[in-house]
Amino acid sequence: MLRSTHDTATFVMFAFITVPLPCATEHVRLNGFNPRHHETRDADVNTLLRDLLKTDERFDAIVLDPPKFAPTAAHADKASRAYKDINRLALKLLKPGGLLLTFSCSGGISADLFHKIVAGAAMDAEVDGALLERLEGAPDHPTTLFFPEGEYLKGLAILKAA
Repeated sequence: MLRSTHDTATFVMFAFITVPLPCATEHVRLNGFNPRHHETRDADVNTLLRDLLKTDERFDAIVLDPPKFAPTAAHADKASRAYKDINRLALKLLKPGGLLLTFSCSGGISADLFHKIVAGAAMDAEVDGALLERLEGAPDHPTTLFFPEGEYLKGLAILKAA
């Protein structure tokens, strides 16, 4: 995530609820970035996204990488609502032409279901976008044929329509 901001971003905001903020700030510095151009917030993403919508601030790129919302398929309905809500809010906060990188690490949500959830979020936000890429775990995260739930790392790169 830091690497993607190196050459083009003039300012980056990180919001965490599980990562210690001093650790995030130190990682910014260790990766050669100017800490004055980065802000860290200890915030609940739902509250933060809603608060940001009340301002005129809009973003060129947003990365959503929430914790596991659905450890099993039994949690899929509740998790689907949570994923849809944060993606709807993020899509509204993106500038036209902005990039949304959205992820799920929930074994109870398939890649196809995640795509449908994000598409539903776009419809609710009344925005369109181009699916640039489906993202998945790296080769060091293999999935066995007998345990498809092991394919829990998934993401989408979406370019919001202008």
